[in-house]
Parts: sequence; structure tokens; C-alpha cells
Amino acid sequence: MAAHATAAHSRLLLPRVASAPGASSNRRASAIRCVSAAPGEDQKTSGRVATVKNSGDSLMICRVLNGMWQTSGGWGSIDRDDAVEAMLRYADAGLSTFDMADHYGPAEDLYGIFINRVRRERPPEMLEEVRGLTKWVPRPVKMTSSYVRENINISRKRMDVSCLDMLQFHWWDYSNPGYLDALKHITDLKEEGKIKTVALTNFDTERLHIILENGIPVVSNQVQHSVVDMRPQQRMAELCQLTGVKLITYGTVMGGLLSEKFLDANVSIPFAGPPLNTPSLQKYKRMVDAWGGWSLFQVLLQTMKKVASKHGVSLPTVAVRYILNQPSVAGSMVGVRLGLSEHIKDTNAIFSLELDDEDMNSITEVSKQGRDLVKVIGDCGDEYRRI
Repeated sequence: MAAHATAAHSRLLLPRVASAPGASSNRRASAIRCVSAAPGEDQKTSGRVATVKNSGDSLMICRVLNGMWQTSGGWGSIDRDDAVEAMLRYADAGLSTFDMADHYGPAEDLYGIFINRVRRERPPEMLEEVRGLTKWVPRPVKMTSSYVRENINISRKRMDVSCLDMLQFHWWDYSNPGYLDALKHITDLKEEGKIKTVALTNFDTERLHIILENGIPVVSNQVQHSVVDMRPQQRMAELCQLTGVKLITYGTVMGGLLSEKFLDANVSIPFAGPPLNTPSLQKYKRMVDAWGGWSLFQVLLQTMKKVASKHGVSLPTVAVRYILNQPSVAGSMVGVRLGLSEHIKDTNAIFSLELDDEDMNSITEVSKQGRDLVKVIGDCGDEYRRI
């Protein structure tokens, strides 16, 4: 390991922790393993696909993931048949990785119908490319083996797969150490062939470190990350670069706020501008307010629009490419409103867009004019745990 990485290791990482107080784990704690990128690794990650891995576990994903939170009800009613047809169109266009959760309404059920259509109606090569990533977001109750198994089996049944491609685990309350028990049981299920890769969602740097030291083979952590919310590029990305854990990002287009629709728009006067009429728009408007307010956000949109016009692409395309260019980011989410609207062409344009240093620096300069959200909100995921 290079000397500068060793120095970073000593600055960042916490003392070795066998387990959180009260957690039961048979796994032997050890110092986390540092990795160095193989030759050509950065070039591979700059294309259409990326591989997330830890030890012997690996999964290739499309670098732009189809986010299915929008199926949960707050964006308009979803017609099942139209939604599945839309999923097939995305997969046919090479956008073959779908991200969902146990609580995203019918998302897992839609995936189950979709994957059966792929099995029947598409060549075997497509079945090899399609990925279904789901999340388990339990209440922080006692994590017994039977309880974990029962809940993972529900997702396997709904998605109609014998083995989940990726199980991303979320935990609400760090004062309850049961997350280590849950992850131990999840890893047991992986070893039984019921889960291919184990991952996290909305964990902070401290807990990711503890989890890795307890021998849990985490391949990625899904976190909120956009040109406004650059928190993951602080402590989290440093730990990821040392250990090989990758970031999968959501909120990267801020529910649509990072688009031409909101450029030069006034949202403070009712009915004067585009409405903030979805859960994601309302959520990310609060992030804008915490970061620097609407006036500074307009400066950011104007800067990104200049970059978009220079390359002949849309503003959201620039927003996603900017985050994909950040260290340790394997993939970024773009929400899909299945059967209601479609953005396949714009999404595919992300892969061919190359932002030069001038483009990146101009966006970064405005992004840094906002507040440091680590100081305002906390580390990754803290927005779900702080009142």
C-alpha cells in the first residue's frame, strides 16, 4: 500500500472494534483489508458497467441504475402492465439494473413479472445482464436468524428469484447494535446461495468501518449524493478508496430539481412556477435550503446548463455524469416513472458524455459556495437518524 494511503488510514480509521456493545457475532474481528486499484480499474469504471466486489463476491451493474422508489405511490398511479412494458424497454436499451426495496409499493412484484418476461421473451444473454437490487429496511427489533430469513424469503418470492443479486441493508437506530446480528444472518444466507452480494444503504462512515472489521463482505453503500450534497466525498469516500467498497448514489438529479424545468423558476410564489408536487421534489428542496438556498441553486443550474449546452445534452445528464466522475462511485440512480414518463435517450447519453476539467471545475466552484452539509446534517444517512 502506498505511503499516502497509509497516512490516510491513520487519520481516518477508528480503533479496531470487535463488535458493537450487546451484539452477538461468531465472526472474528480483524483489521480491515486495504486494497489498491488494479491497472485499468479506473478506465473500466468509466464505461457503461462497473463491478462491485469484496473478497470472492462480485456483481457487475449498469452504472446508471433505474430507481423504482417512484412506484411507491406519490408520483401517480402505476399500471402494472404498462410498468412492466416500460421495464422491458429500459432493459432493451441497455439500462438493465433495477433498484428497489421491500417498502417501495409493488416494486419487487413488478420485478418478478418483468424477470419472467425476460426469461420467456428475451435471449439468454439479456437474462445474464439484468440485475435486481433490493433493500431490506426492518424495524430495529431483535434480529434472529429466523426473522431475517423469513423477510429475505419474502423478497425472493416477490422478485421470483432463487438468489437476490444484491441485498442492501438499512438500519434506523445505531444505539441498537442489532445491525451486526442482522448482517451476520444476511451473510449466512449469502453463503447458502440465497443472496449474491451483501450491501448497505444510508450507513455512515463509522458504522461501515465497524461492519467491515466484523468480517461482513460489504460490496457497496447506497447514499444520497449530488452536486448539492457532496457529503460522501469526505470521510466515506476515503474509507471506500482504502477498502474497495463502492458507492451507489441516489438523489443525483434531486428528484428533477437539477433540470431545465427549474432553471429561472420561482417556487416561492404559489402557482408561479413548477409545483413541488412529488415526495422527491419536496425532499430535495429541503436539501437545497440547507445547502445555500434557491438563489445560489439558480447559479448552479445556470452553470450546469452552460456545460449541457456545450455538449448538446440535457442538464440532468450533466448532473449524473458529474457524480459518476467522483471517487468510489460505481453507479448513480435515475428514478423511473414506469408507464408515466420515459427518459431512455437522455439516460443513455450519460455514458458518452465526457466532462473536461473546465466543466468539472466550473460546477465544483459553485457547489463549494454552499454550506458544508456534514456540519449542517452530519455524515451519510444522518438525515434519517437526527430529529
